[in-house]
Amino acid sequence: IKDWKTRLSYFLQNSSNSTKMKSKKAGKHCTYLRPSPEEAQLWSEAFDELLANKYGLAAFRAFLKSEFCEENIEFWLACEDFKKTKSPQKLTSKAKKIYSDFIEKEAPKEINIDFQTKNMIAQSIQEATHTCFSAAQKRVYSLMENNSYPRFLESEFYQELCKKTPITRAAQGT
Repeated sequence: IKDWKTRLSYFLQNSSNSTKMKSKKAGKHCTYLRPSPEEAQLWSEAFDELLANKYGLAAFRAFLKSEFCEENIEFWLACEDFKKTKSPQKLTSKAKKIYSDFIEKEAPKEINIDFQTKNMIAQSIQEATHTCFSAAQKRVYSLMENNSYPRFLESEFYQELCKKTPITRAAQGT
């Protein structure tokens, strides 16, 4: 667990640093702030609440990394980005990249999907559309929601985020 906390801390720090660097270029300053216990507790109400929160997503991603299944969230995020792509040329190149990274046999981040879905994707990326990964993305989302997400909510790290720190008299200034 100590190793997991160290990994998460490192991941969040690096995510924050890269966000700061990107934001400074755009003239903005953005960091990941530790959520309040109330905000963290909202993540347990729905998986989408967790994914919609930058800190929650980073924490969940680090958790998946500790369980050696971060390819699931990476694939899901790649699909979300893919669906926002406007240019047909970029759509095709992104489809091929997602396929080579996550779908094809022996891919570096191969996700666990059935043979029929893999074949369907292989055929559809030749003329890529925004929906060519939909079935696989739904499958991966379901795997995360039904397997990884409940374990994340039970994790020591998540439980710590939800704990309210007691207010002492010294902190109140009396």
